[in-house]
Formats: sequence, structure tokens, C-alpha cells
Amino acid sequence: MAQASVASHGPAASEQARPQYTHRQILEILSGLMLAMLTAMISNSVIATALPTIVGDLGGQDQLSWVASASLLTMTASTPLWGKLSDIAGRKLMFQTALVIFVVASVAAGLSQGIGQLIAARAGQGLGAGGLSALAQVILGDVVEPRQRGRYAGFMGAVFGVATVAGPLVGGFIVDADALGWRWCFFVCVPLALVAFFVIQRVLKLPKAHRHTSIDVFGAFTITGGAATLMLLLSMGGKQFAWNSAWTYVLLGATVALILLAVVAERTARDPILPPRLFRNRTFVLSSVVSVCVGMAMFGVMIYMPQYLQIAKGMSPASSGLMTLPLVIGMLITSTGSGQIVTRTGRYKIFPAAGMLCVTAAMILLSRLHTDSPKLVIGADLAVLGIGMGLTLQILILAAQNAAASSDLASTTSGVSFFRNLGGAMGVAAFGAILTNRVASEIASGFRAAGIQRSPGGELGSPDAIQMLPAPVRSIVRDAFTTSLETVFLVGIPVAVIGFLAVLALKEVPLRGSSGRAEAVKEASGAGLSAP
Repeated sequence: MAQASVASHGPAASEQARPQYTHRQILEILSGLMLAMLTAMISNSVIATALPTIVGDLGGQDQLSWVASASLLTMTASTPLWGKLSDIAGRKLMFQTALVIFVVASVAAGLSQGIGQLIAARAGQGLGAGGLSALAQVILGDVVEPRQRGRYAGFMGAVFGVATVAGPLVGGFIVDADALGWRWCFFVCVPLALVAFFVIQRVLKLPKAHRHTSIDVFGAFTITGGAATLMLLLSMGGKQFAWNSAWTYVLLGATVALILLAVVAERTARDPILPPRLFRNRTFVLSSVVSVCVGMAMFGVMIYMPQYLQIAKGMSPASSGLMTLPLVIGMLITSTGSGQIVTRTGRYKIFPAAGMLCVTAAMILLSRLHTDSPKLVIGADLAVLGIGMGLTLQILILAAQNAAASSDLASTTSGVSFFRNLGGAMGVAAFGAILTNRVASEIASGFRAAGIQRSPGGELGSPDAIQMLPAPVRSIVRDAFTTSLETVFLVGIPVAVIGFLAVLALKEVPLRGSSGRAEAVKEASGAGLSAP
């Protein structure tokens, strides 16, 4: 297919410039995007069951949380930048650049000889993953019109969910395999990324759009800086320094200042990364709010459920990974099924509404887990969460894309992805702070009640080390962890409720083909609000 050279002069011109792909060609492109999404998302979840082994080998138990959160931090902060860079340099080039960054960082992570090197490599992984997760959605929006996008977005959502939640399963098997070891948790992503690179190189042929745009340097600095300082505060508060300390107030002040400067930067920039007009679009704002809530629930469960299964239930890493299969299956079925139905009917609001109800119910159910909870109950609770996420994640991006002008497709998609990743990073950091503080208190209380004089404080140690403790001490530690995790999921309930209320406020606009694009944008923007 020959590439056309097209000047972009607004929504109409952009829609006319959309290349006409056959169903087979779209599936080929989709296969490359799905491979890239798989590598990006699995890199964050595959280490969940491997973390105790990693820090046991490299040392640095006090920096364990940074191994998990470093990639989330850079992925969140960089997501809006990739969308803008793709407007300037082209989708294909930037997508392949993100793949290269990801591969190099993954190899560096697998070869790390110290915890500091590993954290730096994980940050590089997050930088590449931010580009892959955002640009995969943007490219899908470039090649498929809104009405037909649901059938393909469902597959993307399924891959996202499977990669995100099946990672602990893969990580568990890798750690337990004598011939592999934890370093292969990073190496396993490399072949998939390389295949995705060459698939995209062969099948993706986008028009060369001449966009008269520039890089918003001030906006890039303030947006990424604000996200970074907020993540630092949530990740380190209550651990490396007390909440009521100078560090807390410095980071909080820096976050507020950078956010205010970001508002000024985006209002004055000629080509802003997150155009202020997006926040006058009701659909974009509400989709972003729901994405924050879903991200907090999803990443929170993904990181902390394997710990519950290994510490409280005494499971091996591989077995704890297998316990996530109900979540994966629930997400796979509902994501693909809802996408197909949306394509046929053009209606979408019912799915995220039902999805957020399921997420809320799942957080309630998970908050009632105990040390002796049956595996069947745990699996059922995780299945409910998987159903909820499958009905919600991709539909939100589809709704936001449908409400945006074509010239804002990249900004809209990367914006919603940014808020989802921000929610995930906030969830991991905030839930981790709650868990750490509660565990210390519960263990101390358990030792006092048992008349034991020594206390291990809040340092749990690895699951294997906990299994080797004397029976009375092991029972206290398990009960303390489970009680603390109940508190974490209880905090997640109001977060899910806020997401459900935001979905109810979402104004549904039937998905259109390219001919109805302008009317959809105008209607979805809300009364009295000007669409871009």
C-alpha cells in the first residue's frame, strides 16, 4: 500500500486522509500492537512474585518498593509526551523508538548487579512502556474509524488485561524454574518486543501527515515533574521519611507548584501536550476520572494479591500466579465480548457502568478475605474484578476517542492512558503506605497479646523466611498481614464508587463512522462547551 503525503488541516481533512485498510491488514497491524502491549504491560506485573527473590539476591530490602514503582513512575510521567512526539515525528517511528528503549532497558535490568542498577533499568523500561501503551491506542485510532473500533479495541483490552494480571503467573514459574532464575523475568520480554518491531515495520503504512507543530518543552517539564514529585511523595512517605516531616511538605509544595505551572504552560503553549480544550470536553474528563479509579484498583490488586497468597496462604510463586487465572479469564471474555457488541450497536455506556459495579463489588469481597479463606472464594472474588475491568478499560478509551477531533486523537488517547497509569502508580504507592504502617502496628499488637517481648516491626521478610518462623510467630505475622490488606481493599471501595458515579455522569453518544465524526464531537463535548 503506497503511502500518501497529506497535509492535516483539521478534523475533516484528517478523516479523509485515513488510509483504507482491509480487515486482514488491520488484523496484521493489530497483531504487532498486541505483541507490543503484551511486552509493555507484562514487564510491570511479571516481577510481582519475583520481588522477594530479587532483593534476596541483590540486597536492598528497604528499596523493594522502588523496583516495582520506578517503571510505573516513568511510564506515567512520559505517557503524554509520546502522543505529542508522535504528532511531530510520526506514529510508526516513535512506536519503534519506544520498543528499542524498552528492549535495551530490559536487557540492562536482567544484567543488573546491584539494586541501584536494577531500579535505573526499571525506570528505562517504564519510559519505553509508556510509549507502547499510549501509541498502540493512537495507531489503532488512526487506522480504524470509531464505529468499527470496538471490535478491535476489545482484543487490545484483552491483551492488556491478560498481560497485566498473568505476569505474576509467568514470574512465578520463572522463579521456580532452576534453569532460569529471576533475571529471565526481564529477558522474557525481549523476543516479543523484537517480533513486534519487525511486524510493525512490515505492515504499518500510515500517511505522512505534515503537521505544523512544535515540542512544548515547558509543559513537558512541568507535567512530568508534577507527576514525578507526587509519586515520590506517595512512594516514600511513611517509609523513608515521616508524613509529618520537612520532606513531605517540600515534595507536596513542589507538586502543587509544578501542577499550577503546568496549567499556565498548557494555556500559553502553541502546541500543548495536554490541550486545555480537552478538559472542556465532558467525555474526556469523566473518562479520565474513571481511568484513575480503575487504575488504582487494578494495579493495587495486581501488586498486593500475590503477597497475600504467598504470605497468608503459604503458596509458592507459581501457585499464586495460577490463582490469578479467574481474573484473566473474566477480563478476556468481557473485554472481547463487549467490544463486539459495541461495534454492532454503537452503544457503550452500559458496559463501563456495569464494570464499575463489578469493581466495587470485588473490592468489598476482597476486603473480607481472611487467612483461612477458601481458594474457591478467592478465585471467585478475582473473577468479579476481572469482569469489571474487562467491561471498563478499553471502552473508556473508545468513548474518549469518539468525542475528540481527529487532530486531538493522540493527545486524547495518551491523556486517558496517562490518568489510568497515574491512578495505578498512586494506588500502588498509597496502598503500600497503608499496608506498611498497618502491618507494623498489627504485628506489634499481636506480639504484645501473645506475651512475646521481641517484635520484628514492619519488616516482613520474604515469604520463604516467614514460612520458617516458629508456628506462633508465623501465625501472628500472617494474621497481621491479612488484617492490614483488608484495610487496603476497604480504602479501594470509595475509589471504585467514585468511578461508578463518574460513569453515570458520562453522556453517551452513539459511535459513528467517519461521516458522522463532527456531529459526535460536538454532541459529546457537552452543552455550552466548544469542541476542538
